[in-house]
Amino acid sequence: MNQPAPKKHWLKLIGPGILVAATGVGAGDLATGAFTGSHLGVAILWAVIVGALLKYILNEGLARWQLATETTLLEGCVANFGRTVQAVFIVYLAIWSFLVGAALMSATGVTANAIWPLFADSDTTTGGLTAAAKGKIVYGILHSLVGVILIRLGGYRLFEKVMSVCIAVMFVTVLVTATLLTTEWWAVGRGLVWPTIPHLYDGGLSWTIALMGGVGGTVTVLCYGYWIREEDRRGIEYLKTCRIDLAVGYTMTALFGIGMVIIGSTIEVTGGGAGLIVTLADQLQGRLGTVGRWAFLIGAWGAVTSSLLGVWQSIPYLFADYAGMMHEKYGERERQPVETTARVYQWALVLIATIPMIGLWYGFKEMQKLYAIVGAAFLPMLAVVLLVLNGSARLIGKEHRNRPLTTGLLWLILLFFTASGGWAIYAAFTK
Repeated sequence: MNQPAPKKHWLKLIGPGILVAATGVGAGDLATGAFTGSHLGVAILWAVIVGALLKYILNEGLARWQLATETTLLEGCVANFGRTVQAVFIVYLAIWSFLVGAALMSATGVTANAIWPLFADSDTTTGGLTAAAKGKIVYGILHSLVGVILIRLGGYRLFEKVMSVCIAVMFVTVLVTATLLTTEWWAVGRGLVWPTIPHLYDGGLSWTIALMGGVGGTVTVLCYGYWIREEDRRGIEYLKTCRIDLAVGYTMTALFGIGMVIIGSTIEVTGGGAGLIVTLADQLQGRLGTVGRWAFLIGAWGAVTSSLLGVWQSIPYLFADYAGMMHEKYGERERQPVETTARVYQWALVLIATIPMIGLWYGFKEMQKLYAIVGAAFLPMLAVVLLVLNGSARLIGKEHRNRPLTTGLLWLILLFFTASGGWAIYAAFTK
């Protein structure tokens, strides 16, 4: 008698989607959401939903390609666009990894130091570093090294569980804080369903573009394909599971962004960089008391720490995949999936967790400026790749290629993120 197939734990069904949400939400999302809410109010909440939807479309296309062809999107690019693309991508990935690694260490360092300061205000070094700057450096390095140990010793399963806890903390904290602060629920509902842009010609359009572009991640979108392989999802029959999985992940991302916009709309947001998290917490103390301040700081710590862990665990997959293609001709034999125990993965993990430490001695604002410039080009390139690869019946199969609606949305994404990327570059050079 055939035994019924065992039911999978809910975490295995939506785990990769949770990882997408936890990795894609970081200090930049906190800052952008709060600033936009402070400047434009809750009338702009619809932009968060649109931004999450655009990222969902990109990630669904990536999953559809991998499940239909049983190759990663990176493999598909090299096979169909040539080795030049491979060379350009590895240079881009190395630069991006350094900048985002430095920014994430800085953010975790600032947030952890706000929760538990290491140095007295009067304690300075010969180099003139403030107590907060020293705390940022020490905590940033500590978080990075602990992340390496956790990923090396615990593997994917422990990483998945820790990330689930982190996103639960940040998710609940931000939503509860937003709920306690707002009283104008009618305005919130209208902002979700009625697209308007307050102060359109006085910075409103720029903030709206930044908000939509800032929802979710950039290069880490590629890592979803490796996470679903860890869950042993192989074959197009898993596409429905991935769509549900991604819908859960980007719904959580959108709710987090909505919460941050609501919080920003109720208080005066000043300052910038990773220090903005501390400023927000201090202002929340006046509205919600000491408990509210501490709760928000812990939630913010969960957000930036999960983003750091997600990047540390996922980006080495890309380096390992690249190295595997360098040592063989594509299509000559079936390539084995990237394993977290592989030597090249382990080396990539160590390098991404150590070399960017140099950036801790520079300001977070400078790191974010360079990251904005480098990251601006990625999403338009991804849209082009999905238009070409998933638009070809020969490459992906007639039944799995882009539908007309998907093609139209990908063109919209290409135009939108090209415009927002241009704005990010302009803003980085003019501020």
